[in-house]
This record gives sequence, structure tokens and C-alpha cells, in this order.
Amino acid sequence: MGFSQSLSGVNAASSQLDTIGNNIANSQTVGYKSSSVQFADIYANSQGLGTRVADTVQNFGTGSLETTGRSLDLAIAGDGFFQFSQNEQMAYSRNGQLTMSADGYFENAQGARLTDQQGEPLQVTEFSQGAQATGANGDVVASEFNLNAEAETIDRGTVDFDQADSDSYSYVTNAGTVYDSLGVGHDMSLYYTKTGTNAAGETEWEVRTALDGEMAQDIDIDGDTLPDGVGQPQTISFNENGQIPDGDATTRNFNFGNLGNGSAPLAFDIDFDGTTQYGADFELRSFAQEGRTSGTFVGVDITENGEIMANYSNGNSGAVGTIGMANFRNPEGLTPEGDNLWTATQESGAALLGQAGSGQIGSLESGTVEASNVDLTQELVDMIIAQRNFQANNNAIQTQSDILETVTNLR
Repeated sequence: MGFSQSLSGVNAASSQLDTIGNNIANSQTVGYKSSSVQFADIYANSQGLGTRVADTVQNFGTGSLETTGRSLDLAIAGDGFFQFSQNEQMAYSRNGQLTMSADGYFENAQGARLTDQQGEPLQVTEFSQGAQATGANGDVVASEFNLNAEAETIDRGTVDFDQADSDSYSYVTNAGTVYDSLGVGHDMSLYYTKTGTNAAGETEWEVRTALDGEMAQDIDIDGDTLPDGVGQPQTISFNENGQIPDGDATTRNFNFGNLGNGSAPLAFDIDFDGTTQYGADFELRSFAQEGRTSGTFVGVDITENGEIMANYSNGNSGAVGTIGMANFRNPEGLTPEGDNLWTATQESGAALLGQAGSGQIGSLESGTVEASNVDLTQELVDMIIAQRNFQANNNAIQTQSDILETVTNLR
């Protein structure tokens, strides 16, 4: 009797039910990819010997993206995998639910560490930032203005500068905050005065500075004479096109000396590159400097291309690195290792590394996770079909057993 055919059908249906059950069990697992069973018939000498499980195929279709609002939850909008290091082996995942370890590594729930493209674990190494004075590392303050070409000229031969007299200068603006070596912020004001036209036909403006409302020349410690240039106006010239002439230096040095609060003497350059003199209202276009007060780590932001920025309480941020992403020519050839991880095989091919949002790798969405791609309704339908197949093959075995028993009784 052909028990083997029906028995093979029972085993095949049982394997299918196992796969369906696993899909259903993981219908809420973030980043899970459903599987399906493929069958093949068995023949020998033109005689059918039943069926077998030819392969279990993974479906790497994208699951729906669900918002969580948590910055360390990441989803890939498109193809690709996160790359993790675990036990000195590379593994790949679609689950971007991360936590930060006490020593600053980005890990999944099982402790596998997220890596960059070189396979090195990404890590926040700076959990606090010390104060930094403006210009301490040779950084230049960048400040860009438009000065109104129609402003009246003020003759310094007859009108001396007086902070309290607005008629003694053309404009004053609070340009921004600068910092001393203790991280104390100081409001810096810039005073502009249109002083006339020189022999070359260029219009001249003088620039003066003040910190916290005190003019630089009034800052004097222990009666010492301040260095040359402190309190003295710096000059900027503009050509007939309203621009700083080619070849003219655009930086001016301002030395504030000792501020009297225990900090180091403060001095820095301001680069006025891009400043113009047009027939339009006075305008502060930009102000940027690298000084800061002290700060502590408060969290990270992750961009669409995978760049990780560490944020600090002083408003500063610093780059930690860029998340390494991977893709495969044949993702279905990856071996599932559990814990939402796969490893590469000969069938999958080597990992094709890249950056999120480039090539065939999708961009990242922070505060979002990718839900399981299991279609629960379809799985329940498939389960009913597999159950019927199991029962039918089991009934065939029972029928053949009854026939064999009848034949035996005839003897």
C-alpha cells in the first residue's frame, strides 16, 4: 500500500502549519519578515512517491511604518538592513529599536551593537562639554550685514563717538552672544559709523564693539593700558558696487582684555565677508561663533541619511558618526538567526555597504518602527488550507489502513 505518499503529505502539511504558526506568533514583532513553504513532488521510475518541502522562502516586503515618537526608534523607508556587531560577527536587521548602553553604544534588545560602514560600533564618547571661549581655537566669528548706502556721513573731525549719543554713529545692533573661558555669555553690540569717502572712491565705515553694554575701551584691569586696537575703531571699505574690494582683508581683530570675572582675557577675529553697502535698510544677515557654556549630554538626533548628532544642554551638538547600512543581491538567501537578526551566506552574497538614502538603500525615519509584514488574514486562510491538507492525507492513511486490515482478514 502507498502509505509513504500520504505520510509525506502529512509531514509537508505539518511543516506548513509550523511556518504559518511562526508567522502568526510574530505578527507583532518589529521588523519581522514572514515566510512561506514551497513544495516539490517526488518521483522515482515515473512513480509518484508523494511530496516534500523544497524550501522555506522569506518575504522581504516592507511592513507598514508606525510612529513612536522615540528618537532611538528607527525604520528604513525602502530596502536595506541595519548592520550590527555581535560576538565579533556581523549581523543584519530591519528592527531599529535601539537603546543606549551606559558606555554610549547603540544596542538592540539582545545587546548587538549598531555599527558604521567600517563595522565599528557607534558610540557617544562625550557626555559633557566644558566651556569654550569664543575664538579659543582660532575660530573666527562670522558676521554678515548690509549697511545702508544712503546713510548720512558723520565727520569724525567734528563729531566724537559717544555711546549715549545716537547721532554720533549710524547704527547699533546686538549681534549675538560670545563666551569667555568660564562659559559666561556676553551680549556683543556692534556700532557702525559711515565716516566718508576716501581718495580711491571707496566708502569707509568704522566698527566699534561693546560687551554687555560696556564699550571695549572702558574695560581696564588693574589700571593697565589695554593692548593696541582695544576700543579703537576698525575700518571697512566698500567699492562702487557696494562690496568689500577684492584683495582687502575681511577679518578684524577685537581684543577685550581681562573681563574682571576670573576668566582668561578675551580676544577674537570677526570676519565680515559678505557684508555689503547697498541702498537698502540696515540688516544683520548672520552671526555665528564657536564659543559655548558647559553642557551635559541630553540625547541624540538621527538624520535621514543616518548621521547621528549628540545634543548637549548648552545647545551644542556634535557628530557621533554615520550608521552603516547594508543591502544584498539576494536577501532571501540570508539565514535567520533569531532575535530579529540575519547573517550573510553564499546564497545572499556579501553585504553591499552604503549610506541611508543613497543607491538602493532606503532613507531612515527616526521616531518610527517598521511593523511585521505578516498579513494575519492571509495566514489564517492558509492555516485552514494546510489543516485540510493534513486531515486529507491523514484520512488517506486511515483508509489505506482499513483496506489493509480488510485484506488481512480475508486470509
